[in-house]
Amino acid sequence: MKITDISLAVVLISCIFTACSKSGSSAPPVVPSAAISDVTQDRSTSNSTFQFTVSLDKAATQNVTVQYTTVDGTAIQNKDYQAASGTVTIAAGQLSASISVQVTGDSLRQADQLFYVQLSNPQNCTLAVNKGTGTIVNANGLYFPVDNAGYTTPNTYAGYTLAWSDEFTGNTINTNNWGFESGNNNGWGNNELENYTNRTQNAFVSQGNLIIEARQEAYGGNNYTSARMITEGKQSFKYGRVDIRAKTPAGKGIWPALWLLGDNINSVGWPTCGEIDLMELLGQQPNTVYGTLHWGASAANALQKGTNYVLGSGSFDQQFHVYSLLWAQDSVKMLIDDHQYFSSTSQDIAGTDPFNNNFFLIFNIAVGGNWPGAPDGTTTFPQRMVVDYVRVFQK
Repeated sequence: MKITDISLAVVLISCIFTACSKSGSSAPPVVPSAAISDVTQDRSTSNSTFQFTVSLDKAATQNVTVQYTTVDGTAIQNKDYQAASGTVTIAAGQLSASISVQVTGDSLRQADQLFYVQLSNPQNCTLAVNKGTGTIVNANGLYFPVDNAGYTTPNTYAGYTLAWSDEFTGNTINTNNWGFESGNNNGWGNNELENYTNRTQNAFVSQGNLIIEARQEAYGGNNYTSARMITEGKQSFKYGRVDIRAKTPAGKGIWPALWLLGDNINSVGWPTCGEIDLMELLGQQPNTVYGTLHWGASAANALQKGTNYVLGSGSFDQQFHVYSLLWAQDSVKMLIDDHQYFSSTSQDIAGTDPFNNNFFLIFNIAVGGNWPGAPDGTTTFPQRMVVDYVRVFQK
């Protein structure tokens, strides 16, 4: 055999062994990447579980393990949630596993809170997203304590009998007294920006108070929500003394009101039915309350008489004040903390006087509108009006 033949044979044998070696070798292990999810969940009154999912972008050929630990944000471990740590395992061929964190039950309406689940020390994988955010949604809690400081009035007056009241006790709004108007209704005639709802997010009872809350949120085609509560068809009255103890919101574009409309609005329209604005406030002027009467034969020829009351110091959002209506035949007077600041008689009313008819109550917070203008960068949300009681006394 020639040397060249021997060399060729060696090369052929080497190639055969190399090919055999390649065909018999095992494939390299699959190394996926792992990511942890975020979780956003309403807080309940009892303890609840937030389930974070750790997911792989592809199944692994070996078990995947990752260590985890919880980390405080605005939520505090062992107060708002139970601290947790350990190792999560995703079995070979599987794509996900979960991490459970227990959140402490609470009903306090407050700002949402955050905590985190941090991943580390991955085995048989890499980490694509190594921190999951837990958002505890507290905004819908139904417990909202309020500082009770401020002016108050008695529940009896000489010569008067308590004809009707709502002290807002219990846990829900009394539907024998209150209904809700809803939607935006083309801006309610004022180019307002809110969408009114009957949700507990926008009106609820807590600790003996009614809370009406305006929020900045997309809802029904609008960017704000609020509540507009009415006693129409449930409670109405003519003459007497009305006391409403309330604490108002403050902020550019916020427009709270405590007011009355004539029972006959659906038959004669506005302003023929008459309107009594016992308290209106522009949030950018939180120390000033407006009292106004509206009447007239048509909207195009509406008439009004009104004035305002400016606090000597402070603002109406800082503590409770009592807004009172003293109403008799041919006479309307308005008081704040028993100081009269408005008076009108039938001599002021041109045409038919609507203020000798039955009226119903409306409580609401409008957002935006022709008078206050829109909220701006200085306006914070949510905004709340708190009503302690409404009482109607008659002779």
